[in-house]
Amino acid sequence: MIMSTNELIENETELRETGSIPLLFEKENFKDIFPEHKKLFLFLDFDGTLSQIVNHPEDACITDEMKEVLEKCAAKFKVAIVSGRDMNDVKRRVGIDNLIYAGSHGFRITGPGGLSMEYKESEKLLPALDQIEEKLQDRFSDGPKGVQIERKRYAIAVHYRNADEGNLNEIKNKIKNVLDGYSEMKTGKGKKIIEIKPDLDWHKGNAIKWILDNLGCWNNPEVLPAYVGDDVTDEDGFKMLYNNGVGILVGSHGELSAARYKLNDVDDVYYFLQKLFQSR
Repeated sequence: MIMSTNELIENETELRETGSIPLLFEKENFKDIFPEHKKLFLFLDFDGTLSQIVNHPEDACITDEMKEVLEKCAAKFKVAIVSGRDMNDVKRRVGIDNLIYAGSHGFRITGPGGLSMEYKESEKLLPALDQIEEKLQDRFSDGPKGVQIERKRYAIAVHYRNADEGNLNEIKNKIKNVLDGYSEMKTGKGKKIIEIKPDLDWHKGNAIKWILDNLGCWNNPEVLPAYVGDDVTDEDGFKMLYNNGVGILVGSHGELSAARYKLNDVDDVYYFLQKLFQSR
């Protein structure tokens, strides 16, 4: 039986506890990991990577210093933002024109030179997402308190960061009841979030490969792709680049990881970006 790219990657990937992943700046020479002769292609998550995690998703932003260092990096090598946020939302929050943006975990992609993609199977599921959003708003109108429903184009996020931890089972049960009968949808987890999205074989890792493919950089020995992210959904990116790139986890998400290296927090990401553009 012929295995898909995703299946092959899963079989070749070694997962480990996040506590055993070496800190990027402590274990090896930086230039050994990012040699100067390689063309760097940098992929970055947004929340928890470029922006601090906040109690309300609409409050997330990047600092002026982070924006400045991103602009400096983009002047020297290709930079893409790969986020669970809607593409237009993350593009507005970053506000740099010459970057590539992949939103909704890669279901929509745009970039310089006419780079554009909208995953073909997802648009027909918009009516179902509309229905689910309406039902969730109704179901959670009477509580638990602190739950926030965030609609994206191809996903719905149920945030419970501000809810009582004791209500988590009730929150999960309400979501499960709403999704009964919607076999075309699936749920994913993250940091204090449950996300409802189309049950399609597409994720951040596929989006990264699509971008690299379309720019002639996939499996190109002259190109070194790297992905930096902080959450469980970023593991698909780490796995996709496991054998031909560098995966970097920010902080910890409490599960096994395919990342090669680790950064402590958003401040470390800023320092990492400074080191990258200075080394080029």
